[in-house]
Amino acid sequence: MKQVTLLEQSETVCLDSERLQQLYVQLGEAGAEDVVCRALEELAVRLSHTERCHRENRWREMRKSARSLIAIAEQIGMGTLARVARDVTVCIDAHDRVALAATLARLLRTGERSLHEIWDLQDYSI
Repeated sequence: MKQVTLLEQSETVCLDSERLQQLYVQLGEAGAEDVVCRALEELAVRLSHTERCHRENRWREMRKSARSLIAIAEQIGMGTLARVARDVTVCIDAHDRVALAATLARLLRTGERSLHEIWDLQDYSI
């Protein structure tokens, strides 16, 4: 009888609280909350779209979606998510489908964890 080991994969994410504070200073509380909420919604949509493009072998569209994830994540201080999305684009450019599948899986885990992390943040105002 063979034994199968299931490896639990967990991603650690760091939010840039200084970036969030800058948003609050620049936009005020209501404006910053609006920007963050819209960014979170867009991140969720883009993560799903990126994964769908991968399943359908639409590499150019997948790359474009991953690039937009970078910009949105950086805007609200999600550096880890931006870095992993950048790694996805590198894999696409290198035409490395094995690395792309692994990196995309990490992007989805990181994205989910990042979204939960920022929602769990009770008070990210100054």
